[in-house]
Amino acid sequence: MTTRPGGRNESVEESADRRWTDLVQEVRIAQTGAQIMFGFLLSVAFTDRFARMHGFDRALYDTIVILGAVATGTLIAPVTYHRILAGQHVKPRMVRAVSRLVGLGVTLLALAIGCALLLLMRVAGLGWGAWLVAGLVLLWFASCWVALPLLVRRHRYTRTDARPDARSDAGSGPAPSEDGQPGPSQAQARAGRVGRIR
Repeated sequence: MTTRPGGRNESVEESADRRWTDLVQEVRIAQTGAQIMFGFLLSVAFTDRFARMHGFDRALYDTIVILGAVATGTLIAPVTYHRILAGQHVKPRMVRAVSRLVGLGVTLLALAIGCALLLLMRVAGLGWGAWLVAGLVLLWFASCWVALPLLVRRHRYTRTDARPDARSDAGSGPAPSEDGQPGPSQAQARAGRVGRIR
């Protein structure tokens, strides 16, 4: 058993199992969104309006369908990874590889949604404003999906580094809980210090 950052007592295999379970739950959400959008895109080809679509709009539709297909395939890839590699004792490496695939799949899904929105706004007659709307939506995705999590991670590291008593209390008892509250022995040690000051 090894103590991981964050105070978890788990082996490398246990950490990989936990991370795999978390990853599967995340992939289910992304897969559902990609599959619904891809199914809707396929149905568009059988409408009367599609027959009148030409030029840039037709090329844009083709691009969206390709992006949707690739995103769906990428997000389903963890299933085949698990089937092929199950029992091969490579789960830590598998988790890292699948994490990268999921990141790629989510990026492709965001691009497909942005392009689909651009096509919809153009067909609705928004003109050049369609580019602005699609660009703002993609910027929002980048903010929610990437920038904010990175900001939270950076803030967490800053708070950990800024606590002067984090290293001095590390050997005196259990690590703080995940909400930042001190463990029992730290609280008792601080109470003892206050008692001595008084």
